Amino acid sequence: MIDNSILFPQPIQAPAKPNQNGTKPAARNTGSSTPFAQVLDQKLPGQPVKLSQHAQERLKSRGITLSDADMKQLEGAVDSVAQKGGRESLILMGDAALVVSVKNRTVVTAMDRQGMKGNVFTNIDSAVFF
Repeated sequence: MIDNSILFPQPIQAPAKPNQNGTKPAARNTGSSTPFAQVLDQKLPGQPVKLSQHAQERLKSRGITLSDADMKQLEGAVDSVAQKGGRESLILMGDAALVVSVKNRTVVTAMDRQGMKGNVFTNIDSAVFF
């Protein structure tokens, strides 16, 4: 009988050398956050949230108004989602449901409470409720 299994060798790692005080050095952080990603994450929070043309039309046609305080609250919600790694989020604010592209910091569409009933939200990976 022929053995068809493929073996992949494991890399050899040198043992950690003790420091001058005789202790082993701490393990390096090998998380997915690169220095570039860390700088980018620090720059993104606080950027204003924009409304797409489609979202502006939906807000107007559905009689939804967002005050300056609402926009600040929305920016905070987008910052929170961005820190958690969300990309497309449903944000429920009072009687409005907003679908936001977190990466672009843009409201993609909006609907009122009546429009939410029986509706299915797709292509979102997070939700925030206010």
